[in-house]
Amino acid sequence: MSALQKTEEAVGEIISKLNALKNEIRKKIVGQEETIDQLLITFLAGGHALLEGVPGLAKTLMIRTLSDAIDLKFRRIQFTPDLMPSDIIGTEVLEEDHATGKRFFKFNKGPVFSNIILADEINRTSPKTQAALLEAMQEFEVTYAGTTYPLERPFFILATQNPIEQAGTFPLPEAQLDRFLLYIRIHYPTAQEERAILESTTGKSKQVINKVIEGKDILTAQQLVREVHISGELIDVVSRIVRATRPGGSEVSYVNEWGRWGAGPRAGQAMILTAKARALLRGNFAVTLDDLHHVAYPVLRHRILMGFKAEAEGITPDMVTAKLLEQITPDKSGTIK
Repeated sequence: MSALQKTEEAVGEIISKLNALKNEIRKKIVGQEETIDQLLITFLAGGHALLEGVPGLAKTLMIRTLSDAIDLKFRRIQFTPDLMPSDIIGTEVLEEDHATGKRFFKFNKGPVFSNIILADEINRTSPKTQAALLEAMQEFEVTYAGTTYPLERPFFILATQNPIEQAGTFPLPEAQLDRFLLYIRIHYPTAQEERAILESTTGKSKQVINKVIEGKDILTAQQLVREVHISGELIDVVSRIVRATRPGGSEVSYVNEWGRWGAGPRAGQAMILTAKARALLRGNFAVTLDDLHHVAYPVLRHRILMGFKAEAEGITPDMVTAKLLEQITPDKSGTIK
């Protein structure tokens, strides 16, 4: 069997398992197909995701159901104002060796030492506690008392927050937001979906979620994502889009007028990786412009900060992204306005 045939076989097997995973999620989650796809893209690209939606849209249930269908360790952390960093990463306790009578400190690992972490209502805790996740999210390790402990891979943090509650919340700093690969917005269901939700959740039937994919399968998929082809022309498009989000030197006049600051190079890396993941999820081994357009919104919406004028006029990062996607294409390589 040739290397190409082995790759095609591996891709076919992974896609089959991912489709099975989506079917398991659909047992409890009605609709939200785009959100589910974006969560799977996050897993395939090896990053973390922040889910935002009003209360009652099944953010927590969706993540729990996803974890139930994956054979990995899962922990849920409820973020509250009194949560401490040690409640996340762990702490040292004084123990005694009964044989020798000597005392020593032992590090008891916290819930972050799992594969899938649900950081529920992450903006309800203080910045000090939020910062306890920074090293884990970026370096996939935790340092405590001068000792560094590696985290088991794959490792994902899936955080949730409500957009309408302000009292008792602490907005995530931009440095931490940037560490989330995707910022996923969950919208209200359609009338048909809402009726199906009401019917399926108020009866006596209970759906059982089966584990259909393992951690090693996800690691294999992450390697395959890296092998998905993207043309130099599309890489140029990504570079121009990311650079155009930065006010001051942007080639786009409205960004200079509305923007406060724009996306860094990490945004371009995220856009390419997630576009590759989306292509693979659809059984393709090459990125298209459509893939880039679909991932651009969740990649950029938390990496573009609007100025006061834009906020006063109701201009959002998604609106800026839409304009950039319309004007920056492989066919329009000249200066845009």
